[in-house]
Amino acid sequence: MAERLSARAALALVTDESTFTELPAPSGEFPPDGPLGWQGYDASRARAAERTGEQESVVCGTGRVEGTRAVLIAFEFGFLGGSLGVRTGDRLEAAYAYAREHRLPVVPLVATGGSRMQEGMLALTQLQRVARQSALTREAGLAQIAVLRDPTTGGGWATLGAGADVTLALPGAQVGFAGSRVRPADAEPAAYTAEAQFAAGAVDAVVRPGELRGVLGRWLRLLTRPSGAPAPVPAPLGAPDPPATGWEAVSRARSPQRPRAAAYLDAYFTHRLPLSGDRCGGVDPGMLCGFGEREGRTIAYAAQDGTATRPAGYRTATRLIQLADRLGIPVLTLVDTPGAANDAEAERQGVGAAIADLFLTVAAARTPVTTLLIGEGGSGGALALAPPGNTWATPDSYFSVIAPELAAAILKRPATEIRPTAEQLRLRPQDLAELGVIREDR
Repeated sequence: MAERLSARAALALVTDESTFTELPAPSGEFPPDGPLGWQGYDASRARAAERTGEQESVVCGTGRVEGTRAVLIAFEFGFLGGSLGVRTGDRLEAAYAYAREHRLPVVPLVATGGSRMQEGMLALTQLQRVARQSALTREAGLAQIAVLRDPTTGGGWATLGAGADVTLALPGAQVGFAGSRVRPADAEPAAYTAEAQFAAGAVDAVVRPGELRGVLGRWLRLLTRPSGAPAPVPAPLGAPDPPATGWEAVSRARSPQRPRAAAYLDAYFTHRLPLSGDRCGGVDPGMLCGFGEREGRTIAYAAQDGTATRPAGYRTATRLIQLADRLGIPVLTLVDTPGAANDAEAERQGVGAAIADLFLTVAAARTPVTTLLIGEGGSGGALALAPPGNTWATPDSYFSVIAPELAAAILKRPATEIRPTAEQLRLRPQDLAELGVIREDR
């Protein structure tokens, strides 16, 4: 189990020294024992205040994280389990409004057991207030980066945590919608951890406490630098000359020695941070997504790594491009896949819908999307990442409506006709340029 930090300790962990300034708490009258007249509620609040030194379950303010100013919201679990009540909602709403007014990113440091029972449904409706504030902040083009502490459960997880643009978690933190006292008796505790949520694609990274300020600071810098200029096209890392034949193009693209996406990303970026998972229970290691720095600019990336892309991969790329579009950050996509995964499990996971969503996201993006074909470009599963009119190709790549072997099979041609079929498909980079599918200029 992770160490349970107080709100002030969590703030000290992530903010630069002496930079945190608490925002004034909204004022207002509160009826005796709260809106439900819950007997003993005032006494419970008084004991919580004496024990923690706080007047509510959240501490809100501004501070710098590795030099970047942000609005920080730190939950105090020692105050009635970090639960959300009406006064909590007042503070959260004021903090988000301040962030929008001053154009600052929002960093919730979450540690909560959920909504406050002593305030009944009025407490639960604070989740609607939080969701509204989060939506307004998204519309304003401001980043939200959540840090999950121990525990993060209930509505706090389902809004401030899972609803953030980027979600980081401390090792061993209890994370899940169901708190420990309301789960089924036979529930497996390991499923309700930061590590399990990372494996399921709901958390982007599990970060050790000593590294949290540095990682959070890098994320804040990356996500607060909009730019209208397109991402530069990466230089080819493999073969310098175009292939002589269609089959040579296919053979080059399939060669194990050809540079893959990770090599291109390492050469392109000074440093980068990954987004992980589709927020629907899936992770595809063959789709590398994240944000990186190049020549002082932030560029988002979604890169296929040579495998058949799973539905989770397409959904993660969609998530990445939508986030970059909201923040005004240009996108680089690298295409390299034999095609979309076509097994039964991929169909059950909605591969067609996942590809459709990615096509629509790329088509609707207002931020520029630059694409480089670096290997295989297998059918619609590859084309979904490529915007029309802004796609390039390396000399060791090909793009095709279908693989030559499958085309020959559909046409009932013998195996000896596979290579001529590759010629007919006109899939070489120079063919694609002549057809207007890719650009030649750089």
